[in-house]
Amino acid sequence: MRISDLTGARPLPLPRTALVCAALLAALLAAPTSHAFDGTPGADAPAAATPGKPRTIEESVRFGAQALRSGQTEKGIDSLRYAAEQGHAGAQWKLGRMYAEGEGVERNDIKAFEYFSQIANMHADDNPATPEARFVADAFVALSAYYLVGIPNTKVRRDATRARDMFAYAASYFGDPGAQYHLARLYIDGDGVDRDPRFAARWLGLAAQKGQYQAQAALGGLLFKGDDGIPRQAARGLMWLTLARDAAAGPQDKWVVDLYEDAFANASSDERAMALVYLEQYMKTAR
Repeated sequence: MRISDLTGARPLPLPRTALVCAALLAALLAAPTSHAFDGTPGADAPAAATPGKPRTIEESVRFGAQALRSGQTEKGIDSLRYAAEQGHAGAQWKLGRMYAEGEGVERNDIKAFEYFSQIANMHADDNPATPEARFVADAFVALSAYYLVGIPNTKVRRDATRARDMFAYAASYFGDPGAQYHLARLYIDGDGVDRDPRFAARWLGLAAQKGQYQAQAALGGLLFKGDDGIPRQAARGLMWLTLARDAAAGPQDKWVVDLYEDAFANASSDERAMALVYLEQYMKTAR
């Protein structure tokens, strides 16, 4: 899968996915990997290798990460740029996230989008079993989120079809639970696609089994109330909502808590009891 004519956009917040990738990036810094030099110009000019500075890609990434931790943002970015220009997916992802979130730099959605685009263009066919694949999947999710809203005054316009295709690629090829959740949301909301709760429930089920709490909440909501083609399964729905509520961590997750509280208040005593049985069974098999 290849992307062309990419110029920039603003992604939707994906805090849990970003935290997973950040942890993975830290692990990769301790376990260097090799990446081929592509030679394609990127979002910024690479830092020149000079005496006293790291010369290999892995050294550049480690040096850059250490510089960022110590507050030397400019040096850190220069080193990460160098590695990113060589095709290091972790460095490209880190720079993309920094510009997308304004982390140590002024927020710049165009630069963020360009870095995520580099990952998608250069690593779309990477083996999904490799550790680096998490960065690639997250880049596709970020790009999809950009296309859901577009960027004012740029060539990137809202394109729900393209967003769906990119979510679907990350969901199917990489099996990314975040992509599976966001793809399902399109079909729940009918955003750029025909509404299809049953199709959405399949993707939500895959993501929920992997512990994606947003998918657990959405699936629980569908099952508790029932929907077009989905019979009401209140106890099982309440089980998923309970798991999601326990994983909800911030203000952005209020909808999860509200969904759980509404379902719990409307559940019968038998449904609550059965939900507990399902929850105990799930916890045993999830260990």
